Amino acid sequence: MLGGKFSRLGLRIFAFVFVIDRINKYWLVEVVDLSSTGPIEITNFFDLIMVWNRGISYGLFQQDGILGRYLLVFVSILLSSVLLVWLERTTSKWTAVSLGCILGGALSNPVDRLVWGAVADFYRLHGFGLSWYVFNIADAAIVVGAVILLYLSFVSGHKSVENHR
Repeated sequence: MLGGKFSRLGLRIFAFVFVIDRINKYWLVEVVDLSSTGPIEITNFFDLIMVWNRGISYGLFQQDGILGRYLLVFVSILLSSVLLVWLERTTSKWTAVSLGCILGGALSNPVDRLVWGAVADFYRLHGFGLSWYVFNIADAAIVVGAVILLYLSFVSGHKSVENHR
């Protein structure tokens, strides 16, 4: 059992992000079959498109082989274990929220690697001749969690993120 004051909050957020991302991926990959249907324009700046990411963020370090895929899964689990220890010890509500978001995404994407051999990404924002990278709910949750942690570190100044409640 986690002992931090807000660890349960972080675990609930982790579970929510994880489950929503898994349901969304199952629906778009298996039910909608986005690979077969091709891109779906939602608005003039937002599309659903099937992209299989065999690397890490932004498609870096592409891993086509089975060894690379399992290495990325192992690294994700290892880093998530460190975040779980941090979550267990946190006394800050917002740190727990951010860690829950990061953990939900960080543990859902490796499930894709185990199930499909790559991470399923779908959401593409574009406009004014620019296109942002294709992402999924797990990626968005990781970014939200990281932004919260960065914000906390700036408002806390030289103090620890843990001191910001």
